[in-house]
Amino acid sequence: MPGQKRILPNFVSFKWDDYLKETGGIPAPKGCFKQSEAPPGNEFLPGMKLEAQDPRNTTSTCIATVIGFYGPRLRLRLDGSDNKNDFWRLVDHPDLKPVGWCEKNGGMLQPPLGFRMNASSWPSFLLRTLNNAEMAPETAFKSEPATPEGNKFKVGMKLEAVDHKNPYLICPATVGEVKENMIYVQFDGWTGGTDYWVEHDSREVFPVGWCAATLHPLQHPGKKDKAAKLRRPSGNASVSGVSSATATGASTSTPGQTPPPTPPPAVTSAKAESDSTSTSSSSSSEAAADISVTIYINNSCISGPYLSPHKLWQMPSHIGPAPIDKALQYAVQFCVDCAVQPKAIMGFFKPSPRGTIFLTATYGGEKHTMKIGSPYNRASFWKAIDKLCEDLLCCGNFFTSQPLKEPCPRCARKVSERARELCEDLLCCGNFFTSQPLKEPCPRCARKAEDNLNQPGSSSSSSAVKSSSAAPKRTHSTDSSTASTDREHKPPKAAKHPKKITTQPASSTTTVSEVKQEPKPSSSNPSNWTIEEVIRYVSESDSALAAHVDLFRKQEIDGKAFLLLNSDMIMKYMGLKLGPALKLCALIEKLKAKKT
Repeated sequence: MPGQKRILPNFVSFKWDDYLKETGGIPAPKGCFKQSEAPPGNEFLPGMKLEAQDPRNTTSTCIATVIGFYGPRLRLRLDGSDNKNDFWRLVDHPDLKPVGWCEKNGGMLQPPLGFRMNASSWPSFLLRTLNNAEMAPETAFKSEPATPEGNKFKVGMKLEAVDHKNPYLICPATVGEVKENMIYVQFDGWTGGTDYWVEHDSREVFPVGWCAATLHPLQHPGKKDKAAKLRRPSGNASVSGVSSATATGASTSTPGQTPPPTPPPAVTSAKAESDSTSTSSSSSSEAAADISVTIYINNSCISGPYLSPHKLWQMPSHIGPAPIDKALQYAVQFCVDCAVQPKAIMGFFKPSPRGTIFLTATYGGEKHTMKIGSPYNRASFWKAIDKLCEDLLCCGNFFTSQPLKEPCPRCARKVSERARELCEDLLCCGNFFTSQPLKEPCPRCARKAEDNLNQPGSSSSSSAVKSSSAAPKRTHSTDSSTASTDREHKPPKAAKHPKKITTQPASSTTTVSEVKQEPKPSSSNPSNWTIEEVIRYVSESDSALAAHVDLFRKQEIDGKAFLLLNSDMIMKYMGLKLGPALKLCALIEKLKAKKT
């Protein structure tokens, strides 16, 4: 299956045969499950777009993005939502459709529940989201398997099930109870509120060996004699150290560990690594595996020229707790995946034949891999992170050991320095760009105005301008004698806040001629029109539609978006009645006819 090489081999080291002999368990027959006999292949890649039902509002179909995958399971995020509402679906789930399916079947894409922007901006947001996006091919969507006839499960049968509190995990479980069309899933070796009731045809329960067949990570059972200590935390809980399952040769992915958005790159197993390295390096790698760290990724910081701002949303809010080699691997791999040019990021590192960290990147039409050395202690790990920030030319607080509770001070200083340099280049006031709004008139401008008034000859020059016959009219001018009298009896500080004086042309003929000269569209192709050109076209075509032109500016509808509008969008998102909507649709069809 495509992309399966990136799964860690020790994720599937759990052996069901030994476990069933030890516990005397009986696996549930495959006919009990609503799963394909042969696991479907996965043709999806991170970043691909598709249509999916909102799991919190099943009546809405939304645009979703593939964030990552494990075997045939996809981690999805609804566009317009955040990473707290990510969800998992199988590639053959009926909720997943290719982009365009909703429109073909007479539906309309909806914003997800909890859309972070104004609902009125959904059409323009949707256009920006789908513009130049990579759509998932139709061949990636698989047919849903047949539903089993009746509930054939029996108490005590073994199976593999999704942990609802940590949905990226699949764990060994036992059927604890059967009731009509429901089964009670009990996770082996774990206590707490993780067990749950589910329908017998649920897509979240799998036959024994499904994870091994699909190279999906399988969480080891907990230890019965330490069940109280090994109670699995929720997905947001932090775990210090490594679980006892890891100590016995299990997966390094602890139950409470936040999963990466993309599958981790393939690495050699610990046994193979120990065969190829010396005893000292093996002991140091074991010591490094015992050191757990958490990295917080502050996407609001300056990311530098190498990372694409449009891809930074793929990064999670934090990595870990995880061993230092895995944490560094995830951090670097995220940077490669979000890079403008992945080849440039790969060039930051020196290949190491004995390295335990694998990096992968695709450029030049080929997939490239590289092994780099791993840190040996906590200090060397953070030194490598600092070096990565220096190479990326990003803010030093882009990766931190603690989350930033306030805006980054380093970024604020850098922005203020750049603003000061820009003011110097523009020869404008130093307070033209500020981090806080000015509550009073700018003191710098007031001092400069006072200095100009105190300069010799300033009064004569100003009176000369006033007496000039060719001078333009002044909207807020004062009598010259009154102004001179005020200057004689008032101290110079009275001119600290001078009145703003605006000018108008003296000749009304010039104004009329300027109004008559309306700029022509910059392009004969409507797709290249700006927002203002669209507004001008609508206003000139039908004077009755001129009252609605502000909606085009508010919704940021340019020529390309204008040609994509239909009556449903116009009435639902722009709030127009049927009459104006039909008129706009007629104008759009007229433009399309001219274009063809």
